[in-house]
Amino acid sequence: MSASIGWHGTVTHLHITPRAFLPMQPQEAIELVAGEGIVGDRYRIGTETGFYSEKPEEGRQVTLFEAEVLDAILRDYKMEILPEEHRRNVTTSGVPLNHLVGQRFRLGNCVVEATRLSIPCRHIEEILGKPVFDPLVHRSGLNCKILEGGTLRVGDPIRPL
Repeated sequence: MSASIGWHGTVTHLHITPRAFLPMQPQEAIELVAGEGIVGDRYRIGTETGFYSEKPEEGRQVTLFEAEVLDAILRDYKMEILPEEHRRNVTTSGVPLNHLVGQRFRLGNCVVEATRLSIPCRHIEEILGKPVFDPLVHRSGLNCKILEGGTLRVGDPIRPL
């Protein structure tokens, strides 16, 4: 039985930033380009200006983060992390991100393939000025490759293929 059976989720927030260290900018819609990334984002292949741009990665074209983790960190660590602070592009609700590595799924009308779990780094603590590294270990989101691009909007469904 596939880990993807039985779930469906929603896009709750969208964020991009053109360069490392700049704040994430909220968006109502973003444009995903197959094989490249997100228009206007720091990790789009060919225009990388992110913190890890010296380590190009095809599988980091769009990044996802669970809204449920924000609630858990507030509950367990008494620390508020806002959707724009986790530094991922897409905040999801109802999606078991940690179980989707290696799977393909629909992100709105787009199709993505989950390549690996995101790993937190100390860099995020420098940007936010909050001790978020430890709370984010093993729940820092999901990196994906864009297989079929298109426009993704807040409120769009996320579902297995």
